[in-house]
Amino acid sequence: MPVLPPELTHRQASATLQQLLAALAAAPADGACVDARALRVFDSSALAVLLECRRAALAAGRRFAVHGLPPALAGMAGLYGVQDLIQEPG
Repeated sequence: MPVLPPELTHRQASATLQQLLAALAAAPADGACVDARALRVFDSSALAVLLECRRAALAAGRRFAVHGLPPALAGMAGLYGVQDLIQEPG
């Protein structure tokens, strides 16, 4: 499972996205998961990265999930109205 870095801001977004997309391409055919438990410092770029990963996974016919989403990032997702797109699997 690909892991988000401790910091994911605009500065790291492009490189992190490329790494995640490569890792997700190698994920099992039934689904793709990202582990966000290490994430501590972030801005809205983190949401953009996760949403792009979701888009790529769905385009490949895979489910997408984020594990361990920090509460503050979940709150930010709620403010932007995208919380349902990156929810913790239930």
